[in-house]
Amino acid sequence: MKTPILVFLSAVTSLIFSSVSGQTQTITGTVTDNFNQPLLGVNIVIEGTSRGTVTDIDGTYSIEAAAEEVLIFSYVGFNSSKILVGLNRVIDISLQPGNNLEEVIVVGYGTTTRQTLTDNIASVSSDQIKEIPVPSLQGALIGKTAGVQITQTGGRAEAGFNIRVRGVATISGSGEPLYVVDGIPIDKVDRSINGSPINALIGLNPEDIASIEILKDASAAAIYGSRGSNGVVLITTKSGRQGKTKFSFRSSYGWSEASNTLEWLNTEEYVELYTEAALNSGFTEDDAAFFFNLFAQEEADWRDGAVDTDWQDLALISGSIQDIGFSASGGEGNTTFFLSTGYNRTNSIIRGNTLERYSLRANVENKGNDWLTLGINANVSKTQLSRIANDNQFANPLQAIAQIPFSRPYLEDGVTPNTETTLYYNFLMDQFNGDFESNVWRAFMKFYGQAEFSENLNFRSEFGYDYNQQLEERFFGSLTESASTNGFADAFNIINEKYVINNFFTHNFDRDAVKIETVLGMSYEENKFKSLFVQGQDFPSDQLQKLDTAGEITDGSTSETAFSFVSYFLRASATLWDRFLLKVSVRVDGSSRFGSETQYGTFPAASLGWILSEEDFLSENKTISNLKARISYGLTGNANIGNFASRTQFNTITYNQNPGFWLGTLGDPDLSWEDTTQYNFGLDLGLIDNRINSSFDYYIKDTEGILFRLPIPYNNGIRFIDQNAGDIQNTGFEFTLDTKNIILKDFGWSTSLNLAINKNEVKALPDDADIIRDEKIVRVGEAVASFYMPEYAGVDPDNGDALFYLNTELPDGSLDRTTTSDYGEASRRILGNPFPDVIAGMTNNIRYKNFDFSFTFQGQWGAQLYNAGGIYQSANGDFFDNQTRDQLQRWQQPGDDTNVPQARLFGGNGTQLSSRYLEDSDFIRLRNLTLGYTLSQDLTENLGLDRIRVYFTGVNLLTITDFKGWDPESSFDALQSNSLFAGLGFYSPPQPRTLTLGFNVDF
Repeated sequence: MKTPILVFLSAVTSLIFSSVSGQTQTITGTVTDNFNQPLLGVNIVIEGTSRGTVTDIDGTYSIEAAAEEVLIFSYVGFNSSKILVGLNRVIDISLQPGNNLEEVIVVGYGTTTRQTLTDNIASVSSDQIKEIPVPSLQGALIGKTAGVQITQTGGRAEAGFNIRVRGVATISGSGEPLYVVDGIPIDKVDRSINGSPINALIGLNPEDIASIEILKDASAAAIYGSRGSNGVVLITTKSGRQGKTKFSFRSSYGWSEASNTLEWLNTEEYVELYTEAALNSGFTEDDAAFFFNLFAQEEADWRDGAVDTDWQDLALISGSIQDIGFSASGGEGNTTFFLSTGYNRTNSIIRGNTLERYSLRANVENKGNDWLTLGINANVSKTQLSRIANDNQFANPLQAIAQIPFSRPYLEDGVTPNTETTLYYNFLMDQFNGDFESNVWRAFMKFYGQAEFSENLNFRSEFGYDYNQQLEERFFGSLTESASTNGFADAFNIINEKYVINNFFTHNFDRDAVKIETVLGMSYEENKFKSLFVQGQDFPSDQLQKLDTAGEITDGSTSETAFSFVSYFLRASATLWDRFLLKVSVRVDGSSRFGSETQYGTFPAASLGWILSEEDFLSENKTISNLKARISYGLTGNANIGNFASRTQFNTITYNQNPGFWLGTLGDPDLSWEDTTQYNFGLDLGLIDNRINSSFDYYIKDTEGILFRLPIPYNNGIRFIDQNAGDIQNTGFEFTLDTKNIILKDFGWSTSLNLAINKNEVKALPDDADIIRDEKIVRVGEAVASFYMPEYAGVDPDNGDALFYLNTELPDGSLDRTTTSDYGEASRRILGNPFPDVIAGMTNNIRYKNFDFSFTFQGQWGAQLYNAGGIYQSANGDFFDNQTRDQLQRWQQPGDDTNVPQARLFGGNGTQLSSRYLEDSDFIRLRNLTLGYTLSQDLTENLGLDRIRVYFTGVNLLTITDFKGWDPESSFDALQSNSLFAGLGFYSPPQPRTLTLGFNVDF
């Protein structure tokens, strides 16, 4: 190992002084399309350098270049072109439609081109996500990439997202990918005391994004070592280009509503159902009337239907989203810049939930001389949230649907919420007599310098700083649930700071038919976390809501923790004779999180590619324009286990005002990261001058050493210990197809399709023993977190009893499908899992003269979702919660053929854990649709502007599904910490349907 590194370092030393430079001159020209129309925004880069520019509204450009240098012209949807400068001062060029094989793809610590790429990387450009009216970056990516499942927790404005790359590769650890912004890994940990996660990227303005690359296979992700098992998301922000300053102003306003609502019983139906349920359980009509009067202010409210409250209509309201942004980009002399500011205000479809974000970005680069480049990328944002209780709280607006329809929401004054005669706490009181505000400040800065020692060798140093402060303040007034304490309040403040240093050399060798790029470097990260928590009660007035006015401080705590990584990495990529591709990499990671015996890990990777279309037998083929075979291998890890899981820890305790310690956890010096080995086999195919492009990938992803909290004998006072003790495998197939269907001067149509199939299987567990958590099981041979419960068999037509299948195993190995009304006799069986077998997305872009039209469909198949609230919402009158309207189809007399058991108050007739509340969550969704119009160039030029575009966009316009709940994607927000809790719904709000009008002005 030492010899190659020494040889490389010797080569570096010998090349430092071999700088070769040429005399530069100003090159100008015009870039047009195949119809001789000017192209705005074409990238022109000098090959082998970072120097470049873009074309303006007239397709013109200007750049400094030497005679021996080569200009690369690239534009989305067109084939790239290379031209030697030579003696030319003016270079005009016409680009032809097709797939851009010279498109630059960002990879870890560098870039490559699509032509020489041997990894599986999904790339999304700013053009694909702009003008989608969502406050979060992840929401704009849905349906755009193969093998990447992106789901929003629910309809809250600040809702978190779950992103799974090629299935789930862990159980108790985090399944989230690593996020890297402009080369710097950022913190993405939710620490809200609310219980509902805040999107950790909420401070990032989607309009600032230039591209997003998702590293899916291990060959690509292994350069990030112990944190690459769940994939890596590389986010690159926009930068300036040489040329006159360009300004852009955008504004949009949208109207939102719930994408789906459910039908609930009205007062008449409720009284009928619960009177019947009471009688079936041995109560009398007078007993039922007594119950009803407990929850009605007047008897006429329920007996005559004088009150009929739609609590869902109070919880789900009309929302709005406003977005304003301004940016400036350009460059003159040695300096380029991109400046932007943005404002977003989102009024959620859930009452009481709002988001307001301010952001400011400055990306500046200066090339001080021929050999040194300095730059800074900086972003500051503030996000203010008005929050609501999580899904598991009675104060959560969606839990209001359990309220009785004849309960009045307000007292007689029509303003003060009614908490006297409601079945549960009235969430409206939190809005009336409470305040729940969170402020999130995010500052991200990267300083970098790059020294060009020679034409082929450079050194880059980066220092990154990520500051994240989150202050949550909650006040519960004297009329809320905290009435007994005369008001209650708490405050939680966290500060998270991350420091990152990257230093690496890049050497390019280009001689004859051999091109080799080598990257050698190191990285150091340090993450510090501090928190402060205070709570108090007994306030003199509801108008005084800060803790310094509390009569009693009842609790408080502070904490501080830290962890660090140190890493060394090497990557070499070779292109031989323009057809053979080879890449090898290795990263050594050291982490403070792991035991002394396993603190360092080595993560190698390798990939091969063969561009068959460059071979003689295909190079002249008129149909096949690109054909490339790929194969890759890599080892990555998952380090998301907490900072001290490998160490024995003592906790503090106070007894009778005397401090002390008690043994909290036992350490394991052999505790290590979860290791994922992945193989990828791929084929890229381009047809008819790359008008048709497709890729096929098959992968095998094996994860070993899954972290488990295993039970141990309690005689030492410790119940569990963390150990590496399990294996998981994901295998799958991915397919993408991009086509330029029609290319005419006034009409164009392109389509992008992606499809992914994934199979997840547990391969090994400690002693191969099942792990059962409520409705979930982890079992060898089955998918992670499979649903495990008795199987509901419907209703006995003779007596209305709920039935369940016995499902006991018979001597021949089959299952006994006899039914029983005795729930205790029914055996559990695996009835599904929360992870889809198939996910897909399709985007169409259509252009007609100055009109543009695009839409994206997404879908998933093969997953199930368990409605944990079903035992209250659809329980055939078991308790007093209002019921879904389908409970009117209950059994009422012998011979009734129905799936809803007889109504029995307090009877528990079919309300136990079973597949009655488990549903397929298959769906097809029209995720977004945009119709735009660009004003004619003559008109905009007369106004002194470059471009004016107006547009309409719709999000979540249509969902096709048999799922009976609010949303097949929404899940229980309080249980997002690990994969074992995936696929559970519990009063989880639907996603919003949003209609937006907006305009963009460039000048």
